[in-house]
Amino acid sequence: MKKVEAIIRPFKLEDVKLALVNSGIVGMTVSEVRGFGRQKGQVERYRGSEFTVEFLQKLKIEVVVEDTNVEKVISAIGDAAKTGEIGDGKIFISPVDSVVRIRTGERDNSAL
Repeated sequence: MKKVEAIIRPFKLEDVKLALVNSGIVGMTVSEVRGFGRQKGQVERYRGSEFTVEFLQKLKIEVVVEDTNVEKVISAIGDAAKTGEIGDGKIFISPVDSVVRIRTGERDNSAL
């Protein structure tokens, strides 16, 4: 099993969710996060003064899937989240040793 974490622009959430559902992926966790990369923040104006917002609002999506579905998830998220501009985000893939469904005690693939 693998955990796929994606950092995306907030307005792309609905597109990514639809892409995952249409790919047969059920279940995801979404968190509001802040950060910066190459985009390095942005300059904003407030009451005539300029200031730099260094940490930009992003969303982190987490999905745990069987190894056979990893490429499908990467493709769905990448295609749906892409705008072609700096700041589109990143996708991280990590191994997952085990999963336990709390309600039933099911483990691993049957718990997904």
